[in-house]
Amino acid sequence: MKCLFSLLVVVFCSCLQAANKPNLLLIIADDCTYRDMEVYGGQARTPHLMRLANEGMKFTRCFQAAPMCSPTRHCLYTGLYPVKSGAYPNHTMAYDWVKSIAHYLQAAGYSTHLSGKTHIGPKSVFPFDYSGTENPDPTALAKVLKSSSESGKPFLFIAASHEPHTPWDQGDPAQYPPAALKLPPVLVDAPDTREAFSRYLAEITFFDAQVGELVGLLDQSTHREDTLVLVLSEQGNSFPFAKWTCYDVGLASACMARWPGKTKPGSVSDALIEYVDVVPTLLEVAGIERPEILDGRSFLPLLKGAASTHKTHVFGLQTTRGIHHGSEHFGIRSVRDARYRYIRNLTPEVTFENAATNDPMFQTWIQRAADGDKTAMRLVHDYQHRPAEELYDCEADPWNRQNLAQDPKHLPTLTELRGQLESWMRQQGDEGQATELSALSRMPKATKNEGDKPKKKKKAKAQPATKS
Repeated sequence: MKCLFSLLVVVFCSCLQAANKPNLLLIIADDCTYRDMEVYGGQARTPHLMRLANEGMKFTRCFQAAPMCSPTRHCLYTGLYPVKSGAYPNHTMAYDWVKSIAHYLQAAGYSTHLSGKTHIGPKSVFPFDYSGTENPDPTALAKVLKSSSESGKPFLFIAASHEPHTPWDQGDPAQYPPAALKLPPVLVDAPDTREAFSRYLAEITFFDAQVGELVGLLDQSTHREDTLVLVLSEQGNSFPFAKWTCYDVGLASACMARWPGKTKPGSVSDALIEYVDVVPTLLEVAGIERPEILDGRSFLPLLKGAASTHKTHVFGLQTTRGIHHGSEHFGIRSVRDARYRYIRNLTPEVTFENAATNDPMFQTWIQRAADGDKTAMRLVHDYQHRPAEELYDCEADPWNRQNLAQDPKHLPTLTELRGQLESWMRQQGDEGQATELSALSRMPKATKNEGDKPKKKKKAKAQPATKS
C-alpha cells in the first residue's frame, strides 16, 4: 500500500510538472525573404506579424545553416548542423541515430504536432503527430488547444506553411501593381520580373493571414498567456541571389517571439542567432536539460531580456548536387560575424545553376544581357560565375554585391573568417568537395527526384479576414 501511494505521488507530481510547462507554437513560412515583409520594412503587407512583433520581440539577425527547404527543416527540428546530421543536400534525410525535438519533448510529457509541409525524414527521427498536407490545418490546432485544456498536457505545435513558395498562386496580386513596385537591386527590371514579384508579395500577405488565423485561435483559447509563439520565414525567396545561395539574403530569416509575461512587448534584438539554436531554446523553456550532442545554444536569455548578445559567428552551406536543375556539384560554405560575411566557393570553375537559372524569367535576363543591358550582364554573370572567395560588408552592402576579398585593407577580416570557417568544417566532419560528391547518398531513393516539387496550380482561396 505504501509503495502504491508513493507511485501515485510520483505520477501526480509528474503530471503537475507537465501541466506547468509552457506550450510552444512554432510557425514557419517557406521561401520568404524576411526583408520583403512589412514588419521588416518590406513591401508585403503583414498586419498580423506587425501586431505579433509589437506584442513580443523581433530579431534582426537570425540565420539558418542552409538556404534550402529540407536541410533547413532538419536543422531547425534537430538542433544539429546539416553535415553532422547527414541532412545537407535538398530532398534529404538525417542519420538514423539523430533525435529531434519530438523525442526530447515527448519524454518530458509534451504532445508534439507538425501540421503542413514536412520535407524531413526518416519518420523515426521525427515522430510527430502529423496533420495537413501543403499547409497547416487550423482545425488540428483547435483540437490540440482543446485537448491540452482538458488534460493539462503541454504541447508543441509546428505550423509549417507552404507559402510563399512558388508558383505564387495565393493571395491578391492586385494589391501590388507591378509597375509601382520597388525591385531589389539584385533583380533585372523586366516586366515578367515585376509580375512575378507582385504575385510573390501577395503570397507573403497570404502567409501573414495564416499567422493571424493560427495566433487568433490561440488567443481565443485559455492558452494565450502560457504559450511561447515563434514565427520564422525560412530562407530567402526563389529569385536569384536568395535561396540556393549563401549570400545574406539567402541565409537570413525573420524571427519573432511572443511570450506574455516573459518577453518585453515591442522589443528588438540585434543578436546573432541561428535556427540550430531553436531546439535548445525550446528545451530550456520547457525546463529540459540541453543534450550535449546539440550544436545550438539556447537564446532564452535574449527572450527574457537578460542578455543582449548571443553568438559571435553564424555558419552556412549549400550544395547543388541533387537539386532540381542544379549544377552537378557546386559547394558553398560561409561564415558571418556581426558585420562581415565570408563565402568560399569550392568549385569556382563550375557554372552555378539551379531552378532559378532554369526559369523563363532568367532567360529574359540572359536575352537582355545579350542585347547590351549592362545591369543584366552584370547580374547574370555574377549569379552564375563565382570567385573562390567572397567577402562582404553586410552593413554597407546588405545585398552582398561588392566583393572585398581582394582588398588589402580587409585582409585581417578575411583571414580571421577563413579560419573560423575551416575550424567549423573540421568540427562538423565537413570535408568540402568530398562531402559534396557524397550528397546523393544522403537522399532517399524514393525522393531523389521528388520532395520540394512546385505546388499544383489551383484557384486562389479567399484569405482569412484581416484583423487590425
